[in-house]
Amino acid sequence: MSNKGFKCARCGTCCCWSGYVRLQNKEVDGIAAFLDLTMEEFTAKYTVLTHDRRNLTLIEHEGGRCIFYEDNSCSCAINPVKPQQCRDFPLRWNFSDWEKECKGAQSVDIA
Repeated sequence: MSNKGFKCARCGTCCCWSGYVRLQNKEVDGIAAFLDLTMEEFTAKYTVLTHDRRNLTLIEHEGGRCIFYEDNSCSCAINPVKPQQCRDFPLRWNFSDWEKECKGAQSVDIA
């Protein structure tokens, strides 16, 4: 399946998949500023070190949902500064069968 024409349906499914949301250094600074926190406050409250000890990742709620996903509105609390990994969905993700779970996949041009 091609990703050409993908348009996010804002269903939040991708925000509820368990797994790392790896943060780049500049993203840590940007998210912390957006939340009006120091970098140290942000990292202590909202991140953990990945198992390979190479990156910080956002923490998850039980079941894998992103800490910044807002169930009641199906939105991201940090949307203006969300990590590149999130902005790159699905174009740069290596998640097999994502189109079976993602409502936005219905808008994908099947090639």
